[in-house]
Amino acid sequence: MMVVTSNEVPGFEIGAVYGEVFGLTVRAMTIGTTFSAGLRAMSGGEIPEMSRLLAESRNQAMARMVEQAKARGGNAIVAMRFDTGSFQQWTEVCAYGTAVWVTPVSDFAKANFKKLVD
Repeated sequence: MMVVTSNEVPGFEIGAVYGEVFGLTVRAMTIGTTFSAGLRAMSGGEIPEMSRLLAESRNQAMARMVEQAKARGGNAIVAMRFDTGSFQQWTEVCAYGTAVWVTPVSDFAKANFKKLVD
């Protein structure tokens, strides 16, 4: 499925709007993760444990959003955004956008339609 942050998709026409879709995941950080991340933070630089956890969370939230869009009949998502929040030891990641049905109108879009929306 094509997922874009723009409100329109160049080369495509939006034929139907199915509404807002979102995917949400909430993760709890374990004491071990928090402790090792804290030690790494003292020395500066990237904290690989946290980077991995956040990347997994974003991917899971996006996958859930895509499933919602498919269930509503969409073949693309426009205006996609991420939102994050935290509460105590929990981290929430939400991916959201608008499910739409797009149809290719440009030559490039027509030639690449299948691989762009699958």
